[in-house]
Amino acid sequence: MDKMIGFCGITCTECPAFLATQKDDDNERIKVAQFWSGQFKQDIKPEDINCDGCLSDGGRLFNHCSVCEIRKCGQERLLKNCAYCNEYACEKLNKFIDMVPDAKLTLEKIRKCL
Repeated sequence: MDKMIGFCGITCTECPAFLATQKDDDNERIKVAQFWSGQFKQDIKPEDINCDGCLSDGGRLFNHCSVCEIRKCGQERLLKNCAYCNEYACEKLNKFIDMVPDAKLTLEKIRKCL
């Protein structure tokens, strides 16, 4: 399977929600929901763990992905991801990548190849 890099730089194809969905593994959904509930201090249920990746057209999305401002902006600008944006790295993205340094590394690697 090819890597799917989300607008924000997360590798969707390595995300636990994506992996559990693709395997259709309810036990994995339970584990991810429990872990993320603790990590993000939210009530995330196993049935919330369904995602085909943020770049999928009409696919299932994890609830945060469906309201993600970074994703929405990238879609409106018709970008592959934020590395391709003329306004890289905007304030929205910077707030996010401060929390997810691996996403920044991914985007920076893509930008070097442009």
